[in-house]
Amino acid sequence: QVQMVESGGGLVQPGGSLRLSCAASGRTFSSSAMGWFRQAPGKEREFVAAIGWSSGSTYCADSVKGRFTISRDTAKNTGFLQMNSLKPEDTAIYYCAAGSGSTSTHQYRDWGQGTHVTVSS
Repeated sequence: QVQMVESGGGLVQPGGSLRLSCAASGRTFSSSAMGWFRQAPGKEREFVAAIGWSSGSTYCADSVKGRFTISRDTAKNTGFLQMNSLKPEDTAIYYCAAGSGSTSTHQYRDWGQGTHVTVSS
């Protein structure tokens, strides 16, 4: 119904910054929220942040609170994840998804293919 495409990943040093983008296409984004999740090798996919599409309300996981900021441009059907003060433990594949805004992967229907983020000296 809607295609999600992440971009902006790459290799950065600890303490560096990166901004991820998530472009929704196919139709106007109409889900309740856009969420960001990440998955490191050997670990489950975990919630990072979500934003209510209409309200703009945001929620971030404790592990990234104060360092990451989620936002969206509704006119462009695009969400963003600004990542500052990056740590090696932030290394993962980052996914965006359209869904309810909950912290559960099961409440999101449309997923992107992911973009790699590597934080290393």
